[in-house]
Amino acid sequence: MPEVFDVIEFKHVIPYLEARGLYRQYQKAKGILLSGDQARVYFKERQPQGSGIWSFRVNKQFRAFGYFRSHGVFAVSDIDNHQ
Repeated sequence: MPEVFDVIEFKHVIPYLEARGLYRQYQKAKGILLSGDQARVYFKERQPQGSGIWSFRVNKQFRAFGYFRSHGVFAVSDIDNHQ
């Protein structure tokens, strides 16, 4: 599993989180991901394997989706209700 050294967001992600009251939960999940505890936020690659799209869990209902821009830099492009 690739290491994550930095997480950046597309400009539409933060307003989406704030409108749904998820910003604090997202920041906490982002911090856990950056600390190296990827299993705790269920960081995994989307199916099919090799697609290059990865996700991590913000809470039980929402996941953050993105891709690696460069070595260790994860770009969050979308937040989705995964239930």
